[in-house]
This record gives sequence, C-alpha cells and structure tokens, in this order.
Amino acid sequence: MLKGKKILLGVTGSIAAFKAPALVRLFVKQGAEVKVLMTDEAKHFVSPLTLSTLSKNAVISTFVKTNEGVWNSHVELGLWADIFLIAPATANTIGKMAHGICDNILLATYLSAKCNVYVAPAMDADMFAHPSTQNNLQMLRDFGNIILPVGDGELASGLSGEGRMLEPEEILELLIHTTQATEKLKGKKVLVTAGPTHESIDPVRFIGNHSSGRMGFAIAEEFARHGAQVTLISGPTEMHQSNNIKRIDVTSAEEMYEKTVKQFDKTDIAVMSAAVADYAPEKVSITKIKKSGNELHLKLKKTKDILAELGRMKNKKQLLIGFALETDNEVENAVKKLNAKNLDFIVLNSLKSKGAGFAHQTNKITIIDKKGNKTDYKLKSKSEVAQDIVHKVISMMHA
Repeated sequence: MLKGKKILLGVTGSIAAFKAPALVRLFVKQGAEVKVLMTDEAKHFVSPLTLSTLSKNAVISTFVKTNEGVWNSHVELGLWADIFLIAPATANTIGKMAHGICDNILLATYLSAKCNVYVAPAMDADMFAHPSTQNNLQMLRDFGNIILPVGDGELASGLSGEGRMLEPEEILELLIHTTQATEKLKGKKVLVTAGPTHESIDPVRFIGNHSSGRMGFAIAEEFARHGAQVTLISGPTEMHQSNNIKRIDVTSAEEMYEKTVKQFDKTDIAVMSAAVADYAPEKVSITKIKKSGNELHLKLKKTKDILAELGRMKNKKQLLIGFALETDNEVENAVKKLNAKNLDFIVLNSLKSKGAGFAHQTNKITIIDKKGNKTDYKLKSKSEVAQDIVHKVISMMHA
C-alpha cells in the first residue's frame, strides 16, 4: 500500500531514534521513497550515514548544505511528501510543534507540510503524563495531526509505564491502515458545518450559544485525512483548519442556510454539526439600543431549517448526517429528528453526560442510523469522536 509513496521521516533526540533505521528499511521494502530529516540531538543516537545509506538519499539536518552554500528548502520538502512521520517525537519537539516554533529544519518543514503528519511520541512515563505534554498533544490533534499511540512497558530510565515509541512494524501497520482508509474517500466531496451562529439584535449585541466549533472542525480534519475534498462552513469561532480544507465563514443562520444549500448539490457527504440558532430577532436596530426601563422586549422569528431543506434536496447517492443536542427524552427526540429530516444517521449528544456538549475538549455520543441501529460510545476527545463518525460514514458507503 505504500508503493510509490513519498515518505518524510523526522527523527528527533530520543533514545528511540535507534529504531529509525528499521523504519527506513520497512518503508523502502514497501516500495516507498524515503527522505530523512534529523535534529542535531538525534545524531547522538543514530548515525546520519546509516539513514542515508538505507534511504539512498542524503540526510537533511540544516537549512544550508555544509560548504556548498545550497539552501535546503523546507517548503519544497513539505510539498514533496505524501506522508510526514515524526518518529521519535520528543516532548520538546511536540511542544515546539504545538506552539509554532521552528528553530530547525524539521520543525520548519512541519509548518510547511501539506500532507498527513503522523507523530510517534517517545519519552519517559512522567513526561508523557504531564499536563503540558497532554495539552500539546491535544493541540496537535486539533491542528489535524495524527498522534500515534504509545507503548506501555520498560522505558530507557528503567521505569515502566506509558511513553515508549511503537515498534517499527506497528507504525508501518498503522500507516498502511490509514492509507487504505484514505483511498476509500479519495475524490469524495464532503460538506461540514461547524460553530454557532450570531443573530444580531443591534450593531453590538447578538443572540448566540456556547458552541466553540471544535467538534465540527475535528470532523472536517478527519475527512481530509481520509483523502476527501472538504468544504467547511463555519460560524464565528477562533478555531483554525488545515490548509487543505476550504473554509467559508458565515455569521447568521440565514447566511449559513444560503451557503450550505448552495454547496449541497455538489456534495457526496454532508455533516451538519453547527449549532444554528432556531430563532432570530424579527427586527435589527441599526443603532445601539440604549438602556432604558426595567425590561426589553424582543420579538423573534423562526430561522430557516437547514437540515430539513437538505433532507428534502438529498438524492439517493448522498449521505446526510445531523446532530441532536438533547436534555430530555434524548433517544426519542433524536429518532424523531432522524426521520423528519431524512437523515442517514444522527449523532446524539446529551447535556446530562459529564464532559460532553459545548465548551469541552471531549464528547460522548450515540449514533443512530436510519435502520434503527444504535451505538453508544464512551467519553473521548473530540478528535477521537470524529474518527468514530467518519468510520461510520465509510462503513455505510461500503455496506
């Protein structure tokens, strides 16, 4: 599955760097073309000559080729690669990646990469468990990177616990699995909505909700990782998307309706995860409403139902997925929405579930499909929830 793939291997200063030659050999045997980037610290653990010999390409560790005055272009390297694997990835490198620091060519190339980026952490158990490391890893997930799991066992310190880099064979298996999944969505056009809408009262005030957009952005990133062409329509949010995702910004429910309906006819898969306002002020003041009296009465009008309109428009080849955020009679209300809006499946969130819903980095969902199949998932990070949702889409497409 990796034949003809261009793989960029980034090696950082961990004792686990001794596994890098085995990784290069496995990739070359698969028929991939491999180039290696190294930090200076990595050279203490593995020889550049070894990696150069195995990859049949010069190892790159500086911005300028020594004594030649020739620039090693991190931009060209980022565009060249089909897969960028950083293995091992130390806590130091992970922290720099999370915060946009690029003081070596490996990190500069990471910031220029347009391909899937895989990160294989390697560090001692306490370092891996530290909140700063876990926060940095979550930031990388939110940016669209794929964080490989760590092994649990004996570590270089002599301690035992989580933090050991996966074995080369395990990493190869994960890359092949992801490549296979990518082929299943290659060329598919996906539409995702995310975030809240803001319904203006006057020039400075609006009606809104607490949606951060994190769930929708995670879904968009997961589809993109699987090779889909993703269009993301987002309400007001501070979230950021990968460069390979087309983003359309909107503010109000009316704007989201217009943009979504316009995009839907050229879409294969649509996931409507935005928290769209059900009502908006009937009249918007062109000037700031001054405070006077003890009460302010606002007359609201119902907004257009985006999901219902898409359900009406949907053809047999399209998949339409909706979300339901409920507080009472969760499953019953979700099933009603599933049937009324002509959905293929619905993702149910309950505000009664601790750690789920708005303003959390985690979510707990139930997926109910049009055949009545109901699957409950445990509390997970929103990037992992996105994986479950996309896997469900893939299984329905190939059923």
